[in-house]
Amino acid sequence: MPHDKIQYLVLDRRDPKANMARFYVLSIEQSLFGDAALIREWGRVGTSGQRKVELHENEGRAAEALETWLRRKQRRGYRIRQAR
Repeated sequence: MPHDKIQYLVLDRRDPKANMARFYVLSIEQSLFGDAALIREWGRVGTSGQRKVELHENEGRAAEALETWLRRKQRRGYRIRQAR
């Protein structure tokens, strides 16, 4: 995969007043069959959460899907977690 594309993102949504601490992870990986997989993981911080794998015909389509999910989650208040 080219290095200029997003391959792995971690998002957070926190609101201590509402006792909310959630995570959302988006990553693109190659599947066993050579196509691109968008992997979405989400849940409450401190839990293993849920995982969903979406297969796409190529990396470009997977990247488009990642961007769509990123925008959708940002509209709901998720922010990209900065490296520490």
